[in-house]
Amino acid sequence: MASLGEMFGAGRVETFMGLPRCRDLSRLEAKVALIGADGCTPYPAVGFYCAGGPQVIRAAGAAFAGSIGHVNFDLGGPMLPLGFGAVDAGDLPQDEADPAGNRARIFGAVSQILDRGGVPVLIGGDDSLPIPMLEAYGSRGKSYTVLQIDAHIDWRDEVGGERLGLSSTMRRASEMAHVERMVQIGQRGTGSARIEDLRDAVEWGVEFVPGGEVARTGIWRAVDLIPDGAEVIICFDCDALDPSVMPAVIGRSAGGMGYWQVLELIGAVAEKSRIAGFGLVEFMPERDIDGQGAMVAAQLLAAVIGLIARQP
Repeated sequence: MASLGEMFGAGRVETFMGLPRCRDLSRLEAKVALIGADGCTPYPAVGFYCAGGPQVIRAAGAAFAGSIGHVNFDLGGPMLPLGFGAVDAGDLPQDEADPAGNRARIFGAVSQILDRGGVPVLIGGDDSLPIPMLEAYGSRGKSYTVLQIDAHIDWRDEVGGERLGLSSTMRRASEMAHVERMVQIGQRGTGSARIEDLRDAVEWGVEFVPGGEVARTGIWRAVDLIPDGAEVIICFDCDALDPSVMPAVIGRSAGGMGYWQVLELIGAVAEKSRIAGFGLVEFMPERDIDGQGAMVAAQLLAAVIGLIARQP
C-alpha cells in the first residue's frame, strides 16, 4: 500500500527523514547528530524491552524524506531551514550482557558530538539511556538545567541492587555537579516512586509540575521555571504522552499530555533558552497499535530537530 511519503517522492531511505549518514562522529560538521540505542542498563526482569525502537521511529520518519523543504505547520516554516546541517549516525551496538560497555558507548558518542560543537539527539531504548548521556556534559565547563517530561519521576536509588537502571535516571542526574536545576513535568498515576523518593527529590530542589496541573492550567509554570538563557537538556519519555496518542509504552496510564502540549513546552523552552541535548526514550515497538506511536514519535522528533535548527 502506497504511503503519503511515497506520494511526495520519499522513496526508500535508511536514515531518519533521509538525513545524511554520519559514519565518524569525530569528524562531525553538522549542528545536530542523531544516534540510536536499543538499551543501556537493563533490569534482568525485562532486558532490552524497547529494542528496535530507534529503527521503527526511523522507518516512520522515512515519510518526511521527500518533504524536508516543505512547510511544517507544527513549526510555521520549513521542516529544516535552508543550509542547516543534521545527520543520522545510526545505532550504537548495544548488548544486554554488557551494561558497562553500553554506557561507555553512549558516553563516547555524545562526547564526540559535543566536542564538535553539535547537539546530540538520542533515541531509544529504555530510560536508563540518559544517565551516560548526561554524564558526557560534565567536562564542558557549563551548568545545565534538566527538563524531564515523563509520567514517572525516576528517583529510585536502586532497584534490585541496580543503581543505573531506568528508575534511577533523575536521582543519578541530581548527583552530577554540572546539573544545577531540574524541572520535571507530567507525573501521574502510580510508578516505582515511594514517598521517600519524592521527599528526596523535593529536598534536592526539583520543581515538579504534575500531569493533573498540566491538564488544568497548561505547561506555562514549567516554562517559567526554566531560566532565560539556560543550557537545557531535555529528557523525554514517550509515556509522558497519553496512551490514546502514544500506545507504544510499557506502562500505559490515563491522563497524559497531548502532542501539542509537549511541542508547545519544548518550543517555548527553545525560545527562552538553548536546547543543548534531547533524548527520546521508552518507545516499545511491540506495544504500538497500527504504527500510531511510531508516527507520533517521528513527527515530534522532526519538530524538535526543527526547533534546534532555529536556535542561534
